[in-house]
Amino acid sequence: MEKSKEEIALARGLRKRQTDAERVLWNKLRNKQMEGVKFRRQQPIGSYIVDFVSLERKLIIEIDGGQHNERKVREKDQEREKWLKEKGYQILRFWNNDVLTNIEGVLERIKETLEVKTPSP
Repeated sequence: MEKSKEEIALARGLRKRQTDAERVLWNKLRNKQMEGVKFRRQQPIGSYIVDFVSLERKLIIEIDGGQHNERKVREKDQEREKWLKEKGYQILRFWNNDVLTNIEGVLERIKETLEVKTPSP
């Protein structure tokens, strides 16, 4: 599906204004450092922009701040996840605090998920 100029501009803006947690995780995912898998950041998929995605493995990683505890935001997250799962994506969610205080645990969880999602030859 072709991305609109607005979606591309929004994704670029989000890449420039990444959170500390996103910056920390991106430094571990970029350049195929995680199991040789290519990740993209702030990638439009449909009408959504995901934090990180491996299109090849159909794995999305979301980093959530405290606003994701609010009922309306949780409901939107659930609707978004349902749509992405229908498109075949698996979603991992981590809190900002987990990324900042336990990056090794976060990376281990991502690695375990990638090992399970290894594509068949």
